Amino acid sequence: MAINLLQDRGTPLERQRFTWKELVQKPISKLDDDAFTRVRIILMNGVELDSLRVKQLMLRMNGPLRLPIAQLMRVEQHQATLINWLIGADHSPIETTIGYEQTAIEVTASVAKLEPDAYLAQGYRYALLEDFDHLYRYSALLDRLEGKDANNITQGHTDIVPARPTAVHHRAPEHELLEPYAPTAALATKLHALTLTGGEYQTHDYYMNIGPLFTDPLARQLYAEIASIESQHITHYGSMINPNETPMEKMLLQEACEVWNYAACAEQETNPRIKGLWERFLDYELGQLQVVMELFKQHERRDPAELLGDGSLPPGIVFESHREFVREVIEAETSLRKDGTAFVNEQQEGASSIAYREQMNADGSPSSIVSATYRWAPGTELTRVVPLRRAA
Repeated sequence: MAINLLQDRGTPLERQRFTWKELVQKPISKLDDDAFTRVRIILMNGVELDSLRVKQLMLRMNGPLRLPIAQLMRVEQHQATLINWLIGADHSPIETTIGYEQTAIEVTASVAKLEPDAYLAQGYRYALLEDFDHLYRYSALLDRLEGKDANNITQGHTDIVPARPTAVHHRAPEHELLEPYAPTAALATKLHALTLTGGEYQTHDYYMNIGPLFTDPLARQLYAEIASIESQHITHYGSMINPNETPMEKMLLQEACEVWNYAACAEQETNPRIKGLWERFLDYELGQLQVVMELFKQHERRDPAELLGDGSLPPGIVFESHREFVREVIEAETSLRKDGTAFVNEQQEGASSIAYREQMNADGSPSSIVSATYRWAPGTELTRVVPLRRAA
């Protein structure tokens, strides 16, 4: 049944309750569950955490809204906990990292294909190539430290080959910004930008927390390098969002973004237990959206339809392999660089980015070092032959 953002009431906020046992459920299996179940889990954790982030900022700036925001945040904290705890201990930190990068690749590829604004679609394809290369560098690290094949996590849906080299991703801040979408942009455009910004925030924070825990010095450097690029991606995607939106507009769009994403997850989930969670949280988010729409009416004296149109959901993210699309983007756009807010040929890259990159890479690039002798092949840990020493 089609969802209408303006009409569907969902579960009332006061009935959105949990127990500790509900919050910590049986995790998925890295081998038995479909890789896209993990992709959806990682994506929705990022979306929930970004919604919490937006509300926390609202809480600090809006006295009359403190109580309803606190009530909304309590539920979303528990939603994020339940979702994030679905990643089990059978995933090593690097294997979870592989899952994060696969999520970035496949979700961004789908968004790039859905985006109606040609300039912003270019922005998604641009960062897509960088996350794609990150997958290759982390796959080399997984092979180096654990002797494992990253394909056990990606399940063959995502190629593991270089793209735009990570060593050249480092840009000066003035060349990281994009032109924001207009106030009149399609609802889909706004939801796309919010989704990818939240996803990159989550990835950045995970790498910042995990990186210091490694004893291998190259692993620590690699996480530091790519965390810095993920921070750039937060700026890249975040600058797509119109800075002139009011805080209430941003909170309303954030709730619509959560509904949009949960609807796509519920429709495509193959694990019946996880599908039930997506359906439950879809109802929860519809209930939360009702609360925010009422606050929007009361405090801004405006109709939510100004932002949500007739309430119809735009087409959702497609959770499937985008291998052919990504290969086309690699072939056509790997050499692109940034100059201000424009995408340019390699020879036209902003000079300050080149200077910044030379400084950062002066002692070598961890991403280049970790993959210097690495070439991915399927079944690596099973097919590698260790030569036997001859008896004297």
